[in-house]
Amino acid sequence: MKTSKVHRIALLFNGNKSFDREVTAGIAAYLGSTRAAWDLFLEEDFRLRLAGIEHWQGDGIIADFDDPAVAAALSRCSIPVVAVGGSYADEAQYPRGIPYVATDNFKLVKLARDHLIDVGLQRFAMFSLPMTGENRWARERENAFGSLMRDDQMDAEIFRGCETTASSWDESVQGQIAWLRSLPKPVGIIAVTDARARQLLQACTIAGIEVPEQVALIGIDNDPMVRMFTRIPLSSVIQGAQEMGRTAAHLLDQMLHGVRLANMRIQVPPAGINVFASSQHQVIKHPHVMRARHFIRQYACQGIKTHQVADYVGVSRSSLETYFRHEMGCSVHDVILRFKLDAAKAGLESAERSIADVATGCGFTSTQYMYLVFKRELGCTPRAYRDRALGENTLAPG
Repeated sequence: MKTSKVHRIALLFNGNKSFDREVTAGIAAYLGSTRAAWDLFLEEDFRLRLAGIEHWQGDGIIADFDDPAVAAALSRCSIPVVAVGGSYADEAQYPRGIPYVATDNFKLVKLARDHLIDVGLQRFAMFSLPMTGENRWARERENAFGSLMRDDQMDAEIFRGCETTASSWDESVQGQIAWLRSLPKPVGIIAVTDARARQLLQACTIAGIEVPEQVALIGIDNDPMVRMFTRIPLSSVIQGAQEMGRTAAHLLDQMLHGVRLANMRIQVPPAGINVFASSQHQVIKHPHVMRARHFIRQYACQGIKTHQVADYVGVSRSSLETYFRHEMGCSVHDVILRFKLDAAKAGLESAERSIADVATGCGFTSTQYMYLVFKRELGCTPRAYRDRALGENTLAPG
């Protein structure tokens, strides 16, 4: 029986980056759904290392070209290469003679801004990254934001801050706080990554700035690792990274069978938005309700009760309930439960935590009680919610 040739393929990605992990997951999904026979080379720790790559004796490469060093190292490669990375308005930014699969930076930013407009905000800003060659994609997101703001005849407020190292951490946080305090409120902020959004959420907490009443925040990546470390569940734009991986693998598969694809470019749009508390802006008029919601967002998952919220605000429980009924149309307990439910939904969208751990971590008194709340509020069990979320993350179209 004739068998297909097994091709030796190198994947040059950085497993520390959520985007790269999702792209490689898409490559794996393509291989699992086709007859392509590939032996894969990846570093044992899933890091991107270029030393000696020019001497690698293989049949093809798929690589993250956001790093200029990768593009330079593979510019004269004699075997088929497919590049993956950000989209660029300037054609000269794309590598020559190599098919390129891009995330659509303009649509990522537009989707985030449209969401902030939909929740009623009229002022916007962006939290970006310092200017380096490795952050070229962040400049493109800045340019997209600037273009959208100019179209609406508004100034583009962009803050880059500094690199967050152990030695510069305090300086970085204080710089973020100073910037946040300088912004007119309320304001919607788009962070170029979830990691940057997490830092800004922490700065808001330290500075006592209410999220999302004063600052509504949305990131880009839908990174489950980042969500584990945010006290307030983070809204995020979902990149079509897995679709990019499938597309890149398909292109390389064609090239391995003699198809010429030089200079082909494919842009993959975002797959949607995961909306959580950080961007769910509502106009709250009563200062006691605003203060109470700020406290609830931070501590709902620690099992707080209505009387503890009232103590924090400095009013009686009955008075606070009256304010909530008038302003929100629901009880304090309802709002606490809503935030716990949002946190549980975010926790279930990763397979890394057990359902019991999610229940405990989100302040439910038992797994059974969380099951009851999910059935009542969402019409499904936590396990069914997780299965559906993980299935959508794997199969979501680009």
